[in-house]
Amino acid sequence: MPAKKIIIDTDPVRIDDILAILLALSAKEEEVQVPLISLTFGNIEVRSCLRNVVSMFHIIEREMQWRRENGKPEGFAALRALPPVVAVGAEDPLESQKMLADYFHGRDGLGGIHASHPHLTPSEAWEHLFDPSAHATDINTVKASDSSTPRTYVPSKRPAHEEMLRVLGENDPDTVTIVAVGPLTNLALASAMDPETFLRAKEVVVMGGTVNLPGNVTPVGEFNSYADSVAAARVFALTSPNPQSTLPPTQRLPSYPPKLSKQLTLRLFPLDITHRHNLNRGYFRSNIQPRLDSGSPLAEWIAAFMVHTFKTLEKLHVGHVGDDAELSLHDPVCVWYAITSDDGKWKPSPASPEDIRVETTGQWTRGMCVVDRRNRHQTDADEESPSDHGHWLSRKAGNRVWRMDASPVEGGSCFGEVLLRRLFD
Repeated sequence: MPAKKIIIDTDPVRIDDILAILLALSAKEEEVQVPLISLTFGNIEVRSCLRNVVSMFHIIEREMQWRRENGKPEGFAALRALPPVVAVGAEDPLESQKMLADYFHGRDGLGGIHASHPHLTPSEAWEHLFDPSAHATDINTVKASDSSTPRTYVPSKRPAHEEMLRVLGENDPDTVTIVAVGPLTNLALASAMDPETFLRAKEVVVMGGTVNLPGNVTPVGEFNSYADSVAAARVFALTSPNPQSTLPPTQRLPSYPPKLSKQLTLRLFPLDITHRHNLNRGYFRSNIQPRLDSGSPLAEWIAAFMVHTFKTLEKLHVGHVGDDAELSLHDPVCVWYAITSDDGKWKPSPASPEDIRVETTGQWTRGMCVVDRRNRHQTDADEESPSDHGHWLSRKAGNRVWRMDASPVEGGSCFGEVLLRRLFD
């Protein structure tokens, strides 16, 4: 079976974003290829996201060298087999005001690691590699022997949504999965630019929203859905047999064509499932310390920003104290699904595919995942009726979202243990 191809669209200013990327790149060569890492704004500015990703690759290079020098397997086979293109994407949401979260993640998104551990951060000589004012990078002409080119990634000067369409266009339909673990702005831009090429994706795996749990930025809003609710609503609409029925009422991007070749397959990982996949502080401490003692650069880097994260959890959340504190691994769960999607223990909700829509205009409900909890008969009506505003009951309208509800690894810190073993063993 050929390796699964995944695009990771991310706002790597959070610890779980970085861990998600590391999980993919540390996979076996026969498991995964990552042709593209596309960056979007998130909890901090997109240029800071880029700095964090470049720092991550810097650490990976140091880690692989350290492992070679100490007679250990290099690891990161997927990365060595195919260094991913890295492209910078959206700086702002499509319409709403940008929301930052440096109160939790630090000003650099990784707990201030660039200031506290400068020896783990590369110089900024790499910035020109992503300068869009220069000629666009021809990915096919980049040579590994070129000393000016990074060895572990390919920098792109093109916008992320254009690179996303390039990868989808260059591969056979239904062979590339997009794993979106940040605001969906890049995906919305790509689907607006060329919806048919975007629909070549095998599926889109989204970390976002919450259905039956409280939100994490408002009582009903999860960060990614809240950060660009219009983008989320547009991407969700592509799952509908009639995308016009669920598009946001106001938008600066054009509507989709009236006829599309297929509906998007979207697998949603809301807080309902991601909150059940954690990394326990006590387990992390006992597991990372021997690796720190042995001199692993990757262990030192991860430990530095994890210390900040666990301290912040103690301040903000009731019950997250001492070694019992648990960090939810929202984004790595989505990458883990993309790697192991053939495992029959991954289960959607019994009601899937569900008509889940994202609220875009509510004063208190922006980013809310709205579902119809009324017990009413569906109809085959083409037009809205006085008793069905919004086409909620029509079989010919509404979204069709696969909400994931069970995984092969759940409960306690089980998934956290899997994650650390994949990164280091």
